[in-house]
Amino acid sequence: MPLSTLIGTLLAAVVWCAAYIAAAISSATSSSSSSSPTTSHAFPLSKTLVRSAAAMGYAQLVIGPAGSGKSTYCSSLYQHCETVGRTIHMVNLDPAAEHFSYPVSTDIRELISLDDVMEELGMGPNGGLIYCMEHLEDNLDDWLDEQLEGYLDDDYLVFDCPGQIELFTHVPVLRNFVEHLKRKNFNICAVYLLDSQFVSDVTKYISGCMASLSAMIQLELPHINILSKMDLVPNKKDVEEYLNPEAHVLLSRLNRQMAPKFGKLNKSLAELVDDYSMVNFIPLDLRKESSIQYVLSHIDNCIQYGEDADVKVRDFEPEED
Repeated sequence: MPLSTLIGTLLAAVVWCAAYIAAAISSATSSSSSSSPTTSHAFPLSKTLVRSAAAMGYAQLVIGPAGSGKSTYCSSLYQHCETVGRTIHMVNLDPAAEHFSYPVSTDIRELISLDDVMEELGMGPNGGLIYCMEHLEDNLDDWLDEQLEGYLDDDYLVFDCPGQIELFTHVPVLRNFVEHLKRKNFNICAVYLLDSQFVSDVTKYISGCMASLSAMIQLELPHINILSKMDLVPNKKDVEEYLNPEAHVLLSRLNRQMAPKFGKLNKSLAELVDDYSMVNFIPLDLRKESSIQYVLSHIDNCIQYGEDADVKVRDFEPEED
């Protein structure tokens, strides 16, 4: 086909598309103006967009290795919010949990418990817990949706998760759980807790960073990393220098503690932590209300909590002389 003919054909196609779009817009506009205000049928897609844009609620997904202080954090957070007059709802996702120091509004043990799985199926604790979480995944559309119906718009949920690290590093259970909450219009933040007593050594710090980074990649959520149990650290300076470490400092310490054959690996790990700045930790001292509020403000900022709240105006009567 000659070049001039090809160009003419393309121009004709563009003109035809423009005319078609203009006609569609004109037809939709005339339809909306002729219908009543309550029965407008123009652009039904826009209604869908409006519904999806209205957030149903907000949530924290509290994760971290076993013994990192997740349940203690949830308890302290609940007490803090109760003190300041803020309402949050605690949700237990650990089928092996037994005792709580906070009121639980929704409990996975009403659906399935680890003790029942171990007794009836003869599984061990780790395999039984994975089975329980996969059973939860199979009942997202039934049991979980029924539980979520009891919450109102703008409700704030805190999910206390099990401590098995494989649940948020490579097993897709929590990822599918998160995706289901997103479809229910929840704004979610992953709160990853790491015991601060394990960060006083550079090799443990790198291991904690890699585990946190793995959870970030797996869940694809706004992510807050917290150093828990700061009140138990004897020398806080040993921990504070890892809050914003420099690559050359990490590299020199790694090289001193590891064999020379790991030199290239050490350099890559130090550059990964420094160059991308994706893994940063916030220290949390549960003895201080200001520390809890500081962490909570970071989480609220991640999920945009309170940004669409109405401004409350109070009228004051002038004082009489």
